[in-house]
Amino acid sequence: MADDDLAAALALSLGQGVPDKAVRLQIPADNSCLFNSVAYAMDDRGDDKASELRETVAAVVLSDPDTWTEAMLGKPPDEYADWIQDPERWGGGIELAILAAHYSTEIAAVDIQTLRVSFFGEGQGFSKRAFVIYDGIHYDVLVRRGGSGEKKLFETSDVAMVEQAKEVAKEAQTARNFTDVANFTLRCLVCQKGLKGQSDAVEHAKASGHTNFAEY
Repeated sequence: MADDDLAAALALSLGQGVPDKAVRLQIPADNSCLFNSVAYAMDDRGDDKASELRETVAAVVLSDPDTWTEAMLGKPPDEYADWIQDPERWGGGIELAILAAHYSTEIAAVDIQTLRVSFFGEGQGFSKRAFVIYDGIHYDVLVRRGGSGEKKLFETSDVAMVEQAKEVAKEAQTARNFTDVANFTLRCLVCQKGLKGQSDAVEHAKASGHTNFAEY
């Protein structure tokens, strides 16, 4: 029995409640994990909400081109709006910033490799905060579970949840449950060329038009 399970069993035997702790909930790796993680935290919905959130991001980008410029997006706003609505495309920091504003809720993104916590929507006066955890290529959602049930949104003043989220990330880091996107090795499945890191893959895709890669 794991230490956490043993502690919970002991607490129950003593008539105490199960202590609440941060838990990582697995979200399907379907290219929409960021959107599904946010949807679970905010709406208690997952994959049936992802396309709607992609549309929301696209609408925000198109409605405010002065903020969401080509320099920020990496492509013209109209092109980006079409791109992000493709269910094969991944979300990242831009989408988290837009969705934090959309829900008027901070989104804390915990990076397993660096243990850094980025707070999207910080300083905008939001009182609640959701948590996601990132392993380099995939997002999951963090919640708190225990004797009081499951909690998905937290006060922005809840520093204990921030520390618990870091502990979850630290455990994953120790287990090497992350992908180093700067140094991992890829192979182009179209021409079989070996590549190193995300930047090599992006450059190869731009030069060749090949977009099908596998890690090896």
